[in-house]
Amino acid sequence: MNLTHLSKDTLVTVVNGQLPGPTIEVTDGDSVIIHVVNKSPYNVTIHWHGVKQRLNCWADGVPMITQCPILPNHNFTYRFNVTGQERTLWWHAHVPGLRATLHGAFIIRPRHGAGSYPFPKPHREVPIIIGEWWEMDLAQVATDLSNNSLFDFNSASTINGKLGDLYNCSGVAEDGFVLEVEPGKTYLLRLINAALLMEYYFKIAGHRFTVVASDANYVNPYDTDVIAIAPGETVDALLVADARPGKYYMVAFPYQAPKPSIQGPEYITRGMIQYSSGNGAPVLLSTSNGTTGEEEGGGPSADVPIAPEMPDHNDMVTSLYFRGNLTSLRRPQLPTLVDERLFITLALGSVCRRGRVCERGSTNDESITVATLNNVSFELPAAAETPLLESHYYNTGGVDVLRELPARPPKVFNFTDRDLIPYGPKEANLEPTSKATLARRFRHGAAVDVVFQSTSLMQSESNPMHLHGHDMFVLAQGLGIYDAAKDVARYNLVNPPVKNTVLVPSLGWAAVRFVADNPGVWFMHCHFEFHLSMGMAAVFIVEDGPTADTSLHPPPADFQTCGHDESLMLQKMGIDKRRVKSEDARS
Repeated sequence: MNLTHLSKDTLVTVVNGQLPGPTIEVTDGDSVIIHVVNKSPYNVTIHWHGVKQRLNCWADGVPMITQCPILPNHNFTYRFNVTGQERTLWWHAHVPGLRATLHGAFIIRPRHGAGSYPFPKPHREVPIIIGEWWEMDLAQVATDLSNNSLFDFNSASTINGKLGDLYNCSGVAEDGFVLEVEPGKTYLLRLINAALLMEYYFKIAGHRFTVVASDANYVNPYDTDVIAIAPGETVDALLVADARPGKYYMVAFPYQAPKPSIQGPEYITRGMIQYSSGNGAPVLLSTSNGTTGEEEGGGPSADVPIAPEMPDHNDMVTSLYFRGNLTSLRRPQLPTLVDERLFITLALGSVCRRGRVCERGSTNDESITVATLNNVSFELPAAAETPLLESHYYNTGGVDVLRELPARPPKVFNFTDRDLIPYGPKEANLEPTSKATLARRFRHGAAVDVVFQSTSLMQSESNPMHLHGHDMFVLAQGLGIYDAAKDVARYNLVNPPVKNTVLVPSLGWAAVRFVADNPGVWFMHCHFEFHLSMGMAAVFIVEDGPTADTSLHPPPADFQTCGHDESLMLQKMGIDKRRVKSEDARS
């Protein structure tokens, strides 16, 4: 459908005519059935971001990893249970570019109602989705990123789909999101970062927040005036309407790594909160002039909202400090013995198109920049017809093309040397890399430690790393190069925050631990769209456990497949090939 912003009609793909898409509200313990009817011209899948999908990887929604894409004019039904989870998650398209407009909140309420929150029941709960407005074909944006033809930028930032009054056309300001509040009431803000490119700082003038959850896991209440939220993350925060009644701006401000990294446009967006009397009538103040707002810390005028003072757009410390103050409210069951340890570097590199030998940076455009994990860039198998999950479940050999994700990078260098950021001679010998269907296989129940190390190789961005099907214990984070000899001593083994998306700071590191106890084929990737499109991803394959309750369940009877081999014939006959093989072995 066409949406009009900045005096221009733009054709966008949306769900049910809405941007953001509809909020899906469920209760812990529910079974969920969602019918997706694809009337767009694009292949689509929907990922239920942060939903565990226990023993049901089939509903995870990643094209050619867990399912075939939903073709134009085709339908697909997702079926899954939501058990043992509460708070704020979200859903989004898991195809390149389209999640900028195909997304919405996914709220899981506690089984015993809001009265069971570990904090006073709020007067109202409000989803706040930070996003971006693009005046271009989002599928083309993804193609540009993956083919290195150019780097595109959005035209504005949004709060709940609205650009706000900082943007105008011919003197007419864009609409902004307005939240009406009553004096003395408490509001639960469910923040979601659905942006493709940027981490954001979020503030409301004259007010503070109490952060109570992140990525659908409760945290010890943390008082702050600024929230840092990266693409993929969610934050639940209480807001008390305890300021002098009037109007106050809420501002989302993008953070980016400082120069010499590429500097994108600073597209700030703002909405506002408006105090009301409870019957819908705004509370206005009498002032001497009625024309100007006061500075933050004072009170607002009758008509002009006050704006908060925001961090600098290159201020990385505020982001690091915010996350360093998050601790788990409920002591998690953290395994003390570790079975595997991975050290994964996050970088850019270069490969030659079509597998040819080429000269780096050659004028014939044969060299392409890619994003890597331990110097390998992810790509799906060429001409793949069967999703990896299907090949894994039926043991058809489709996973034979996988290359193992190395446990260590092939070269050790000064990972945070800022001289490696600009394109030039110094990083030339570190650039060459390769592309492969990158995977790592884990025994069921294995405890895995991963250190994600950001590098300065041709970039210095932070990296929000998202693991499907599992939560991660965030043990520690820091700037510079990870040093096990001293940094292990900093690990929080008592109440680490539990996350599905972990921000690895710019030119820094994050140490996480997870338990590979959910069998299936799970995507692990950076949630910045440009890094994902360029290959900063891998699949984590978790093997079945010893019992039916620890093994991946068969696909639903009506699960749409796109393979054409013996396993699918057996499936259609109601025969599980793995069971046949097991029975043959016993006999």
